[in-house]
Amino acid sequence: MKTILLTIAALGFAVSPTLAHECPLLHKQVMDAAEYRLDDAAFKAKMMAAEGDDLHKAGKHDESVAKYDAAAKELGITLVHKPK
Repeated sequence: MKTILLTIAALGFAVSPTLAHECPLLHKQVMDAAEYRLDDAAFKAKMMAAEGDDLHKAGKHDESVAKYDAAAKELGITLVHKPK
């Protein structure tokens, strides 16, 4: 029984990254691009990224991705999305 439970747990950890949403990846890209900038675009992008993080935490992943895309546009960068 113990072996079965450990096997199930190991499979869960192995599969979970593939099921994860891309929101944290996009958040990191926006924040890295805006980190050392002090202009208005960087400030707006950081605020949008915070809103995107709130949407992600609320389970609204499509809206979160759209918010990160808008933040990237504000910064003039292109985000790298996970392949579907």
